[in-house]
Amino acid sequence: MNINKKNIFLIACALILFGMLMRLLPHAPNATPITAIAFVSSLYLGKRWSIILPCIALLLSDAIIGLYDWKIMLSVYGSFILIGCLSWLSSKYRSFLSIGVSVVSASLIFFLITNGAVWLFSPWYEKTVSGLLYSYELGLPFLRNMLTGDMAYTIALIGAFKIYHAISHENNQVLLWHKTGLTLTHLRYFVLNHPY
Repeated sequence: MNINKKNIFLIACALILFGMLMRLLPHAPNATPITAIAFVSSLYLGKRWSIILPCIALLLSDAIIGLYDWKIMLSVYGSFILIGCLSWLSSKYRSFLSIGVSVVSASLIFFLITNGAVWLFSPWYEKTVSGLLYSYELGLPFLRNMLTGDMAYTIALIGAFKIYHAISHENNQVLLWHKTGLTLTHLRYFVLNHPY
């Protein structure tokens, strides 16, 4: 799908606003579109956008929600940078399977890194293996929410891009017909009389 630079900028702004809005509105913990934004950015806008857009949406919404311990924030932002890099694989292979496996992997990466950081940097858990495992155990509901949100938002945003492509492709065809004076009758005649 070819998107011109003006539309890339508008789509990037829309994705940032969407990510911010979904984080600001009431939602299940960790069920946000940030991972989905990384994946659709990589698939449709280009690799660099898969890191830039999620981080901007996070930063702007964190500025409104409130900042927290910088070490834990670093683990969250670092996780999304890794997720942006992981999305490059989906962009390369562009199959339902590669996207699905990558999105599930992204949720697991976020879960492992951020819960490990909470265990390490917060006073809530003993600094033992059992404390780490307890941190992961208490994080399982957040993982479930993130998996559900990541899959749902990724499917929805990919669907939105497919609709955008279909509409813009159809509009381009109409413009071409209009500029050349072709009508659907001319097109039907050409197709029926030139079967090659």
